[in-house]
Parts: sequence; C-alpha cells; structure tokens
Amino acid sequence: MDPTLKLTKELISRQSITPSDEGCQELIAKRLETINFKIEHMPFDDVNNLWATYGEKGPLFVFLGHTDVVPTGPREEWSSDPFKPSERDGFLYGRGAADMKGSVAAFVTAIEEFISEYKEDIKGRIGVMLTSDEEGPAVNGVEKVVEELNQRDEKINWCLIGEPTSNKEIGDVIKIGRRGSIGSNIKIIGVQGHIAYPQNAKNPIHLAAEAISEISKLSWKDETGKFQDSVLQISNLNSGTGASNVIPGSLTLDLNVRHSPSTTTEEIKVAVENILDSHSLSYEINWTKGGNPFLNTQTSLIDSVKKAIESLTGITPEQTTDGGTSDGRFIAPTGAEIVELGPVNESIHKVDEHVDIEDLSLLSKIYANVLQRLLT
Repeated sequence: MDPTLKLTKELISRQSITPSDEGCQELIAKRLETINFKIEHMPFDDVNNLWATYGEKGPLFVFLGHTDVVPTGPREEWSSDPFKPSERDGFLYGRGAADMKGSVAAFVTAIEEFISEYKEDIKGRIGVMLTSDEEGPAVNGVEKVVEELNQRDEKINWCLIGEPTSNKEIGDVIKIGRRGSIGSNIKIIGVQGHIAYPQNAKNPIHLAAEAISEISKLSWKDETGKFQDSVLQISNLNSGTGASNVIPGSLTLDLNVRHSPSTTTEEIKVAVENILDSHSLSYEINWTKGGNPFLNTQTSLIDSVKKAIESLTGITPEQTTDGGTSDGRFIAPTGAEIVELGPVNESIHKVDEHVDIEDLSLLSKIYANVLQRLLT
C-alpha cells in the first residue's frame, strides 16, 4: 500500500473531533523520531500541539497542519462510517481525508523520502507544527506555539500549510495570503409591549430596519490587486417572543467582514457604528477579531512551490487569497514566507468527505520536491 495512503487511513481512524487529537500527533511524532527529529509536545489547556525539528543550523522550513476535524454531521447520511476509512472508485472516504489528514500524512512521507535521498546534502532545518485547535476557537493552538518560539528567538523562514486549496486537481490553486476577519454581535434595544398598543412600546424591528439595510450594503474596495473587495455579511438576525401579539423588546444580529489589508478593522467598526448612531438607535455592540489579513510578497517559497507543481503535474497554479482564515495568520507576523497547498477542497466539511487516492501520493511528491528546491 502507498505509504501516504496508509498513514492517512491510520489518522482518519482516530476520532479527533476538535479540540481532540486522539493520538494523531503521537503517531506522527513516533514516525519523525525514527528519522532523528527532536520532538516537543506543547499542550495548552485541552489542546495538543506538536513541534518537531530536524537539523541544527541553517534556514528553517516548516510544514504546518492540524489533526483536529469538524464534527461529522448526521452519521446516517454518510455512505460509510466517517471514522472507518473506505476506498471506493479511486477515492478515500472519511472525516479529515481532505481537511487535512491527507496533507499531514503527505508531510511525513515527503520528509521521509527527502531525508532518505538527500541526508548528506541538506542545507537547513525542517520543522513540523501540528495542532488540534484549528477547526475550533484557535486560541490554544498555533498562536500559543508561535508565542513560545518567539520567546526562544526561533525564526521560521518558510511555512507550507497543507490546507485543501486545490479546486479541480492537485496544484491548480495555491494560496499566498488570506483575508482578515472581524465580526460583531449587535443588540438593538426597544420596549416590549402589546401589539395593539404600539404607542406604548418601541418596536426594535421597525426602528432598526433601515439601519440594517444600510449596514448590509457596506463594502470596501481592495487596493492591493490581490484580494477580493471586503464585503459585510449578516449571518444571524433574531427578535420576537414567539407570540404574535407581543412587540419584542430587542433585536440581535451577527455580522462578519472578511477584509483585505486595504481595510482596517477600525474603519469597519466606525462605518457600522456611524450607521447605528445616524438612526438614533439604542444599542449594545461587541466586536470579535478573527485574525489579520496577510499577503506573501516574497518569492522564494512561491517560486519553489510553483516549479514543483509544474514539474510533477504540468499545471501552473493560480495564486489566490480567497477563502476563510487559516493558521497562517499566526505565522505571518513572524516574517516567514507562507504558501498553502493541499488536496481538492470540494468535499471538505461535508458528508462523505473524500480525497483522490492518487492525489495523496502526488501531494507527497510535490512537498518533497519543494524541500529539495529550498534545502539542497
């Protein structure tokens, strides 16, 4: 059996629903330890993190991934048990197959192959950073590990993240940056009352309707040429008591903006709150920052990944910054070059998540080729 496929199956078999790891990192650590990696487990609260390094000097190349997965959803809707990897029609099915246990397995087999072939010629160090807190709040994962590495003055030069970036086939898309994320919960305060006596109440739905309409149309243009424009989306809107004869006393809404580096979080806050104030609304607002945007403007890692993909697939990858946030947002402030490359993302977080079996071996070969280009 192909070694990347075999390891992916072993990882899928462990029910590591975030923030659980269920021994995935210990399995990886034992594999890496046999090829002379130094192993450090860095648990923070209920989150497991692994930091493994090979070599003593030179620039540091890091593979970054996560061992946690999202919940399965209704198990009865899966064609097979999500934690019993199943091969069907050339695909491997199971939770985490594409996001991102396949990539983590490919990290390991790529490193094993690279060290076996180039052990005497390696000019630099290799790191593997894994967390079980990527699909969750991401509070005790990569952010905490990076804080620890910063205290040691441990500098990461290149970071390749195994997020499932590909659209139709392996390597057709890589990510060279990500948008930032900021959200808020807003409570519009009215006065509850009998629906037959509106003069004795203040209906927050009526009061806020125009403001909500204006807020929903907010957008900010990207000036970098590398990102989509920043657009606000309202994700939840709730009011009412459940009774048809009661004017509600409040309305709550949640919104989120995925924004480019051209737009600051302060600009977003001011724009939203100015609209609320212009309608003389009584409100409470709480802002939550999900992460800063980042863009890799350096070229050595991008070029190496691009050439590795071209040499093994004949594809020239599209370089994008779309999609959600990733743990790259915690690495970017260190100054490291960041590229994301992983499996086809069509089935991630869905019932019957799967990955093309041949893609697992190909991904491992691409990762190994990147190592060869940067470290020999």
